[in-house]
Amino acid sequence: MQLKFCGAAGTVTGSSHLLVLDDGFRILLDCGMYQGNDRAYQDFNKDFLFDPKDIDVVILSHAHIDHSGKLPRLVKKGFKGDIYATPATMDLTAILLLDSAHIQERESNFTNKRMEEEHQNEEPLYDVEDVSATMEQFRTNNYDRWFTVHPDVDVLFKDSGHILGSASVTLRIRRQGLKDTYLGFTADIGRPERPILRDPQPMPPCDYIICESTYGDRLHDEAPEEKNRLLQIIQHTCVKNKGKLIIPAFSVGRTQEIVYLLDQLQTEGLLPDIPVFVDSPLAVSATSIFQQHPECFDKQILRYMIKDPNPFGFERLRFVKSVEESKSLNNRKACIIISASGMMTAGRVRHHLYNALEHPENTVLIVGYAGPGTTGGALRSGVPTIRMFGKELQVRAHVEIMDSFSAHGDYKEMIDYLRSQQKEKLRSIFLVHGDEDALESFRQKLLDEKYNDVLIPALGESVTI
Repeated sequence: MQLKFCGAAGTVTGSSHLLVLDDGFRILLDCGMYQGNDRAYQDFNKDFLFDPKDIDVVILSHAHIDHSGKLPRLVKKGFKGDIYATPATMDLTAILLLDSAHIQERESNFTNKRMEEEHQNEEPLYDVEDVSATMEQFRTNNYDRWFTVHPDVDVLFKDSGHILGSASVTLRIRRQGLKDTYLGFTADIGRPERPILRDPQPMPPCDYIICESTYGDRLHDEAPEEKNRLLQIIQHTCVKNKGKLIIPAFSVGRTQEIVYLLDQLQTEGLLPDIPVFVDSPLAVSATSIFQQHPECFDKQILRYMIKDPNPFGFERLRFVKSVEESKSLNNRKACIIISASGMMTAGRVRHHLYNALEHPENTVLIVGYAGPGTTGGALRSGVPTIRMFGKELQVRAHVEIMDSFSAHGDYKEMIDYLRSQQKEKLRSIFLVHGDEDALESFRQKLLDEKYNDVLIPALGESVTI
């Protein structure tokens, strides 16, 4: 069998890995979009390292765009097979891909207006019709139940605790005259004892594992402090300074986690009397899907829902849909605005940042990963100025970082997750989904843990397994 690394190899986004069986059957694990501004990847989202027509099935780990975002492009270019995912992943993927299609269309129209004089035309990667066709090819399977995608291949989804519906993927492959081969794909490993979702569930013992490495070189803040710290930031910004607290957050997962935390503060009588706005139409739709899938919730939130049936809503919380209402927030003082995108590369949050960054009474609270080359990455690094909408802005607002909100396990949590594996059985670990420093650091840590063969494949590299 051949395993080819077609995305998120040497970088954090664009997850895609191709397994070619001995009989030529092709299984694609994820089909993600690259997110960032690295020129070396400028054509990644347009092209594939394989012919889409040759792919037989896709197995999707979860709905995040860097794992699902090229699926409509794959279908547009000729893929006709089934796409397997959990039910919650299918529901979230539908709204995320529609949002992505609208973004592609807007960017294409904007680019074409600029290129009119050169008589060039830039097509979107895909449109809403491509998304509709893609969703018709989905097939859903629940956690913890083997299902068959090929006469010699069974698949198992285990809850990875990363976002709603997220799963690790284990392939059980039968080969004539040989023992069954188990190939595991961790996808994105979640964190234990996080709110809302269940803890990551271990994969069966595998012969080969494709493992993420996003935080392979760092540890997160301890979770018990995050509620107190968030409350302190709210008090300092909104009560003492009468400023805005801008929280750039991914519409799926992070927004719901923050809203749930604020809901708890409100229930405990600790949240100051200030308005809270979720300014992201996508987050509104995602929150509705969260409410439809309590089977993914952990025991803590299920117990909490006995006294508060709606853990994603309270009296002073408002979900903003219209552009007009979003613009009206420019004149607001002493409020919390949660808005997408988390990396601050697009979406309404950019307008809120544009109006808030030069005012020292305001705070920008970064609660997740932001890649190099993104606005969020620049603010994380402490830049004194940042360019937005053609203007160089002075960063006078406070910038706070709370990595305890991360949906990715840190290196200790990832090592703990892998403890279910039998080292004498596990032949190789392939590290993906990380930048160079994280990959190298995590590789060394796994070698220190006595794992035998830990490799960092390059983009486009193929290995025989």
